[in-house]
Amino acid sequence: MVNKSEKFLTIPELAKLLGISRIAVYNRVKKGHIPAQKIGKTYIIMDQTIGNILGKKVTRGGKKWIDAAVRKTVQEYGELLKLLGKE
Repeated sequence: MVNKSEKFLTIPELAKLLGISRIAVYNRVKKGHIPAQKIGKTYIIMDQTIGNILGKKVTRGGKKWIDAAVRKTVQEYGELLKLLGKE
């Protein structure tokens, strides 16, 4: 249940904030990439999630995901990254 003091955005509001289509946000919600709560026919995205999306806050899960992505990138492109760093 949503507390009235909690801040949230709807899918159209988040789409406008991110500069992408409502359908793109809706698809990410449906796939579970953006956590949302459904109230009636409307999905709401909580303030904490919005902060994570915008990079203002990083959760433990988000940090683990970032760390894994960095490790994978270094494994796959480590030599190329070293060469680029020398330029």
